[in-house]
Amino acid sequence: MMETLSGWLMGLGMAKPVLTALVLPPLGPLMGLLLGLGMLWRARPHASGPGRMWVGLSVAALWIFSCQSTAVWLARHALPVFDPVTPAELRQKQVDMIVVLGGGIDLLAPEYGTPQLSPVSMERLRYGAWLARETGLPLGFAGGVGWGNAGATGTATSGVPAEATLAASVAPRTFGVPLSLADATSRDTHENAVQTARLLKAKNLHRIALVTSAWHLPRAQREFARTGLDVVPAPMGFTGPYERGWLDALPSGHGMMASWQILREWLGLMLTKG
Repeated sequence: MMETLSGWLMGLGMAKPVLTALVLPPLGPLMGLLLGLGMLWRARPHASGPGRMWVGLSVAALWIFSCQSTAVWLARHALPVFDPVTPAELRQKQVDMIVVLGGGIDLLAPEYGTPQLSPVSMERLRYGAWLARETGLPLGFAGGVGWGNAGATGTATSGVPAEATLAASVAPRTFGVPLSLADATSRDTHENAVQTARLLKAKNLHRIALVTSAWHLPRAQREFARTGLDVVPAPMGFTGPYERGWLDALPSGHGMMASWQILREWLGLMLTKG
């Protein structure tokens, strides 16, 4: 049953960003709020118990999932936790290559005149490049054009470069490390794993250090391990306190983003389990 569901999800393609948005906050609770308000409107002048319940739960969900403290709790309890890795540990484990997973691009970067890697992608690439310099290992990058920027055929829309193409330019110029391997065709984590494994096995490489955000690593490691690669987790970008405790308990934009990221990964793990 889970294998069938997993295959169906893989075939959703461009529908996945839309379905994800509908389920997760803030849109999920907002839809619940609209539902509750609609029930209250239809029940006029009498009170609607279910309507009030939907309104209350939706407002509470928006508040809770907008708090950084909620995101920190979710990171520790909703997803598997990986410890940081050191360059010495990578050398000891005889890793063949460091592979960085892309985290999106910024389409509008007028100061550069062309799209750029997103802050998440840059943070991952910077850490991967640092590991490469410290260990002397080759550096790879996996990231094409995500489904959110793919056209009707699943290919990049006009003017949208692949993440790996941008990374191949940034890595040597900014971090002093060239890419030895680049997957510029994948559109999601599953395709990252499949395409990168194909490129690695063609070079007779099988053990990698997988660099991605700590909240993304559980699903990413599972996808890469399913291809037969030996994966050493190399997490970065851990979810932690942002401000003082009582401030982290207040709704904020960064709190909502952090909760969204973790809930998205948790949902992906649940739906593709098996």
